Amino acid sequence: MQVPPQPDPVQLLHPPAARRPADLERDASSPHADAPAGPAEAAEVTVGRLASTVERLHRQVQEAQATADGRALVELAKGILVERLGCGPSQAARQLTELAGQAGRSPLELAAEIVNQAARDHLTDTTRDLLAPPGADAVGTPVAVRLRSAESGALAAGDTQAVAESLLEHALAPLGATAVAIWSAHPDGSLALAGHAGFPAQEAGRWHYVPPGVATPARQALTRRAAVWIESLGRSGLPSIGHHRNAGGRAAVPAGLGGRITGVLEICWPDVSAPPSPQIRRQAEALAELCAHTLEHQSGAFPGRAGAPGAEPSQRLNELVDLADGLHDPALVLVPHIEDGRVTDFRVHHAGARFVDFAGRPRSEVAGSLLLEAYPLVAGPGGLFEQVAYVHAGGEPFRAERMTLTAVVGQVPLNAVADLSLTRHGGAVLLVWRIEDEAARVAELLQHAQRLGRIGGFEENTVTGAITWNSPLFDLYGLNPSAAPIPIDQLRAHAHPDDAEAIGRFLRTLLHHLLPASTAFRLRRPDGIARHIRVVAEPVLDLEGRLTAVRGAYQDISSQHWTEVALAATRDQLAQSEQQAAERNRLARQLQHAIMPPTRGPIDTSGLRIGVRYRPAEKDHLVGGDWYDAVVLPSKQILLCVGDVAGHGIEAATGMVALRNALRGLAATGAGPGQLLAWLNVVAHHLTENVTATAVCGLFDPGTRTLRWARAGHLPPVLLRDGRASALPLVGGLLLGAIAETEYEESELQLQADDTLLMYTDGLIERKDRSVQDSLDRLLTLAHGTAGAGSGPTLEKRLDHLLTHSNADTDDDTCLIGVQLI
Repeated sequence: MQVPPQPDPVQLLHPPAARRPADLERDASSPHADAPAGPAEAAEVTVGRLASTVERLHRQVQEAQATADGRALVELAKGILVERLGCGPSQAARQLTELAGQAGRSPLELAAEIVNQAARDHLTDTTRDLLAPPGADAVGTPVAVRLRSAESGALAAGDTQAVAESLLEHALAPLGATAVAIWSAHPDGSLALAGHAGFPAQEAGRWHYVPPGVATPARQALTRRAAVWIESLGRSGLPSIGHHRNAGGRAAVPAGLGGRITGVLEICWPDVSAPPSPQIRRQAEALAELCAHTLEHQSGAFPGRAGAPGAEPSQRLNELVDLADGLHDPALVLVPHIEDGRVTDFRVHHAGARFVDFAGRPRSEVAGSLLLEAYPLVAGPGGLFEQVAYVHAGGEPFRAERMTLTAVVGQVPLNAVADLSLTRHGGAVLLVWRIEDEAARVAELLQHAQRLGRIGGFEENTVTGAITWNSPLFDLYGLNPSAAPIPIDQLRAHAHPDDAEAIGRFLRTLLHHLLPASTAFRLRRPDGIARHIRVVAEPVLDLEGRLTAVRGAYQDISSQHWTEVALAATRDQLAQSEQQAAERNRLARQLQHAIMPPTRGPIDTSGLRIGVRYRPAEKDHLVGGDWYDAVVLPSKQILLCVGDVAGHGIEAATGMVALRNALRGLAATGAGPGQLLAWLNVVAHHLTENVTATAVCGLFDPGTRTLRWARAGHLPPVLLRDGRASALPLVGGLLLGAIAETEYEESELQLQADDTLLMYTDGLIERKDRSVQDSLDRLLTLAHGTAGAGSGPTLEKRLDHLLTHSNADTDDDTCLIGVQLI
């Protein structure tokens, strides 16, 4: 039965456009219309005609372009029908039209479905996952049509630039994308712009090459070997092509085939984009695979088909095998083992001629096996398998020193330490390892030890005159490694003249007495630098006791020498400082003893018995500025005071002398204790160098038995009366020397018979582990034990008792005055 003639399927896809009402209106206003037209109306009719013509031409261009885009798919579907049905091209065209009519779909959609069913590739899987049942995606265009149109455009394109333009026009623009870039990945980690669309030519020229190490979205996709989706490129701060004008969403999808990444597809959206849907992700991955085909074809690399069983190696693979055989180190040629479109392992395609398995297995047992079968323990995180996969995917070489390799032989793990090198050649990976040699490793460690210790070794054959130096010795002498070594018997010519005698003894002991010897000397180098060197050598004798060689080592001890010199100078300075400090402390101690002897007999005057005790610090450097005074004034009043200058040493002692003598002189004026302390504060502030002190000053009037007293930041006196001990109420007063002018309050105390008043410095009570109030309470308790009636302890015994049982732990000076009313 003859099939009736059918129109061309492409024409069915694009029927003539229907005439719109606006066109009819413009036709009605043409010059052939019956209604007359004035000048204004004629001009409006002319503009309308031109606008209608431009719109019609634009529509025809779009229709022609759509026809051209769809023709490739329709022709491909017709070819599939010719092959499947065994018919001619015209019959296949009619069959396609009939099937489209029966299915209620356009011939272009049916053509895309036929190609999907015949190809069964990644695009087919993507379309099947996205459409159930077949239909259009979110942009209103059938996904299969868009993807297959993009594929046909990529296959028909002459270069990657045309591929980028086709992807943007057919597949990405309907998704809202405004620009696309295709990057080619180089083995050194750099990126080259292989194609672009939607970017200005000047911007593309600026980004034609990206050096290694620049953190762009495309570089991140290569490093992670996974797609990178960025909601806002501007907020991320990552540089990339068009990042100033296209700062919205970005996607960087690795483009690879069979686990080998050859480039990156980068897509730009104008605005900040939300996380992409699974459908968008799958479409981007499918389009990246289209880019990989083009990049693979342009690079000329073989896709690793040699990994399939029974496949013939390509010419480049044969060259890689020859390279592995020519290396001096063990080498393996690995090709990817692909299952379900992804790399699951690497097959050992060839083991180099010098290959020696560290586990002791022959080459035949390793060659042809899978890497994880031969070395299963390399599959751990960061292990050898992961590095091989990374190099195969991105092409960036990998090198490591002292990497541990493990093989299992008879369920026994065998370890080896090796230096590794991994490089990609086309679709294969060359693995080269160098098992660490223990002897070479020990020699290397010895060389490092000599370098760190600045030691150089030598051996001199006394029979042949041959001299062997290692490289550190040339560095010590400041000589070029190509220079002639210096014989040991010429050592004097390269040393300081003052060291000639020591070198002579060294050579006589070594060369004439044939005994080991050592010496230190100053080496004069050709560059003018003098180094302090120690040489140690020993003779090598034959069986008859004759000298045959001399072996030894030189060591640079310059730093040690100068350290010893500096240390000796420091010791001298320290000894001098200690001597000066001891002398100062001795003078301070003598000054203290001259003014205030440790023990002083009781003073009986005007009805008072006065006892004083001074206990200096045990250590000379802690000699402080504590003082006391008890003197009868011209007014017959008795001056009683104690004080404590801050600090220790000669400065504190001289400050104490100045304040004590000043107070004696001021007391002769007859002023009260408050005024005396005010004047003494002026002396401390203006007439001494940074002296601060505390003090208690009292004036006892024998006629009235009244004590007027004031304090300058000092501890209060303690009164012993009727078997009880109590501290006098505090009166206000700032320590001496703190400010220029201040006032001091006064208080009066009426003494009774047998009353005892204690005035003291903080050295009597102060402890490091207690507060001042706790220490004062302890003193009151201790003084209470000494209080009593007239038949009780004497004043001298009370003072001695307080000093003996004081639990102060600061090793400070202590002054104590006891005043007893007779």
